[in-house]
Amino acid sequence: MTVSYNGIPSDLRVPLFYAEVDNSMAGSGASGTLRRLIVGQVNDDADSEEIGTLVLVSRQSEAVAIAGAGSMLAAMFAAHRGIDVAGEVWCLPVKVTEGAAAKATVTVTGAASATGLVNLYIGGTRVRTTATPTMNAAAVASAVAESVNAAVDLPVKATAAAGVVTLEAKFKGELANDLRIELNRRGRANGEESPAGLVLVATAMTGGVGTPDMAPLLAALGDEPFEFCAQPWTDSDTLDAWKDTMDDSAGRWSWSKQLWGHVYSAKRGTVGQLVALGSQRNDPHMTVLGFETSVPQPVWQVVAEAAARTAVFINADPARPTQTGVLPGLDPAKASDRFMLTEQQSLLSHGIGTLYYEGGYMRLQRAVTTYQKNAYGQNDDSFLDSEPLHQSAYVLRYLQGIITSKYGRHKLANDGTAFGPGQAIVTPRAIRGELLAGYRYLETLGLVENFEAFNANLIVERDATNPNRLNVLYPPDLVNQLRVFALLYQFRLQYAADAA
Repeated sequence: MTVSYNGIPSDLRVPLFYAEVDNSMAGSGASGTLRRLIVGQVNDDADSEEIGTLVLVSRQSEAVAIAGAGSMLAAMFAAHRGIDVAGEVWCLPVKVTEGAAAKATVTVTGAASATGLVNLYIGGTRVRTTATPTMNAAAVASAVAESVNAAVDLPVKATAAAGVVTLEAKFKGELANDLRIELNRRGRANGEESPAGLVLVATAMTGGVGTPDMAPLLAALGDEPFEFCAQPWTDSDTLDAWKDTMDDSAGRWSWSKQLWGHVYSAKRGTVGQLVALGSQRNDPHMTVLGFETSVPQPVWQVVAEAAARTAVFINADPARPTQTGVLPGLDPAKASDRFMLTEQQSLLSHGIGTLYYEGGYMRLQRAVTTYQKNAYGQNDDSFLDSEPLHQSAYVLRYLQGIITSKYGRHKLANDGTAFGPGQAIVTPRAIRGELLAGYRYLETLGLVENFEAFNANLIVERDATNPNRLNVLYPPDLVNQLRVFALLYQFRLQYAADAA
């Protein structure tokens, strides 16, 4: 008997017909679902049993039930779903138990002499309150507080006393300091000004202290695969914990885990502040997107939208650049504050990704990683962009699927062995042919190129000391992204007449 069966015994004597189904040659090797992960804070009063554990979230109501209305996590999920409507989204709800909540004030003085609207912006969301001539400063402050509390999806709660509105974040931690509190942000030209007779002054959110202890939380990920991880903290402890989690030696990119994926974060700041952050990091599996200080939305919304847009693009084609991707929920910084080309160049040269505003939308510009130096401290651009990492993960998953489905229970023999047809035996030459055919397929998908060079450099050999092992050097030439189009416009006022 030369045909290799998995179940039908060779000594079966009972008649007559027996069939076993083998799907090992039917798989396409295509990647499965590229799962999304959102890590975000819950409100201080949230008490869900799912805090600190992985949970699959499909609806906004589920995110609110877990984390609370106005929570960071609920806002991140809403921002993600506003872009990525079909992706499978998992959440890791976290709570900061040690620390303090950020606060701000809006002080009202004077008395309204005409009916008007108070336009208060909290993290880019406008809260409107009507002030009438019958209202003094204390009454206006109380009305503003009521309007804030009526907007349950805001990340703050409000109280009023003696003409002062106090805004307090619904969750502890330093990230709430990132909430921008503004009055009449759109200006008089757009119909926003304080009611006549009233003077309103807002302070910045301050006093937020604390970050989650990320290392034990990341242990909750176990060996669950996530391709796109969105988390908004950029303190060194958090980034170090993620670096260990994604590490090539023992983390999710190691040979022993093979989970892959990439982490997206963001940071508000000046060019100097962002360059300082990027210069301290060197992680190929972390992208930190820098944005201007006057962008209205908080950092967690920026992170969620950027990761969602990347997930949509990469899921459609892992080799295409994500540049120009629209982030519809973000408003731009003031025109005078927006990073210029030279500033964007500085950020990208120091491991900080960039966004830009064009055509009425905030957009992704380039999602570089924080990796900049090799082990000897020399400049190294091998992990410059995040897209080739997603591209490599796709190729690895494809190879993993092909090899494990087709050759999961095969015998291994030398090239030239005279085994009968139908035997579950594989040789180095057969595997080489499989890899070459797979490379051609990946080439048709636009993921790799230069087949001849790949063929010349591919090595498949039996291990010299372990007869049960094949060793493969797989050297793909990844298709690149069009990043720069440089043109020399060499004009003439008149081409010289032909001398002939």
